[in-house]
Amino acid sequence: MARPRVRLGELSVGFVQPLTEALRELGHAPEPLLRRYGLEAPRLSEANARLSIPRYMHLGHAAIEQCGEAALGLHMGRLSRLAQAGLAGVTAAQAPTVGEAARTLLRFEPLYAANYRGQSSFHEDAEGAWLRFYSISPYNAYNRFVVDSVLAGWLAQLADLAGVALQAERLEIEFAAPAYAAQYQALCSTPVQFAADGNQLRLSRATLQLANPRHCPSTWQHLLQLCEADMLQRTRVRSLGERITHLLGPLLNGGREPELVEVALHLQLPTWTLRRKLAEEGTRFRDLLNETRRDLAETYIRDTELAFGEIAYLLGFASAEAFQRAFKRWTGLTPGEFRRSQRRVKARWRRRPVPGCPARRLGIRVVLPGIHPWSCSLFTHFIFVVIAVMLSQWHDAMMTSL
Repeated sequence: MARPRVRLGELSVGFVQPLTEALRELGHAPEPLLRRYGLEAPRLSEANARLSIPRYMHLGHAAIEQCGEAALGLHMGRLSRLAQAGLAGVTAAQAPTVGEAARTLLRFEPLYAANYRGQSSFHEDAEGAWLRFYSISPYNAYNRFVVDSVLAGWLAQLADLAGVALQAERLEIEFAAPAYAAQYQALCSTPVQFAADGNQLRLSRATLQLANPRHCPSTWQHLLQLCEADMLQRTRVRSLGERITHLLGPLLNGGREPELVEVALHLQLPTWTLRRKLAEEGTRFRDLLNETRRDLAETYIRDTELAFGEIAYLLGFASAEAFQRAFKRWTGLTPGEFRRSQRRVKARWRRRPVPGCPARRLGIRVVLPGIHPWSCSLFTHFIFVVIAVMLSQWHDAMMTSL
């Protein structure tokens, strides 16, 4: 069985809702932007619909350019509600306390957001708890709003649950203070720390113990069971190789290459056992590492504007030159050639629809030898007629058998 290709990640389309509300609040119509990204109302109404991480970042960047508000992520966070996180959010909204709600929301994060870079986490101690959002460095105009919306969103969601305004005891941001740094201070009772080691906020013990007036014990337990079942289904992996691929993402970041002994430690296996089990699956650690790097490299080059040096750093290469040599070996193209080829492909898909060819609107162009493209409307009509006849015959046969 072919190994699934590694992707940067995806998240629920529910996260588009606070973005659209923030744009409206700032006096801008979100509909043209949503149409541009294929996020019309029917798509946003689909159960379990997902949006890729690169597409979400491009959407956020385009929204910031449209409204001219660099702090759009903070506005989005303030407008965030637990229900926008799907089943996990609805479950958190039934938790007995703010602390349990935060723990639940972060524990079941894979149900509404998945990123190969890591997962958010909840760390509790005697005095309070840290809510940590994983690193998505290097930071730029495409991803700072993500950190802003997540951290501000956690506070808004938990405040809505408790029915009182909440502030963090401490707030730490991984990137340097932006031009709108003063707008963060409303989130925290102490000075915000920028250029920190990570992205996290701290809640006091008193805040964690705030009760949820809408808590229903039986509904809470039922929703927890549903989350557990969904979590088991979504996070299930079929092989040791897939488990290692999932581990490699967070380990790659930082300009260093993960080693077999490091992965073995995470899996709690001796290195020789790990080698043997991989051999039984017909693969090696080095093969998995290279395949993961190749998949991520292609995605970064195709779907982001990151410089090749930044991509090299994210994939654990010691230098941009080492990355470019490896990429040429994997694909036969340099990173620059690959990016240009992908841009040409995207440009072709963005061409205006061919007159008289409805199929073109779906991103499909019927081209047959000897048939002019403008004749495709007749061909498409013929195909639809054939399908309709076949369906009618099938229906008659089914009714006869009954």
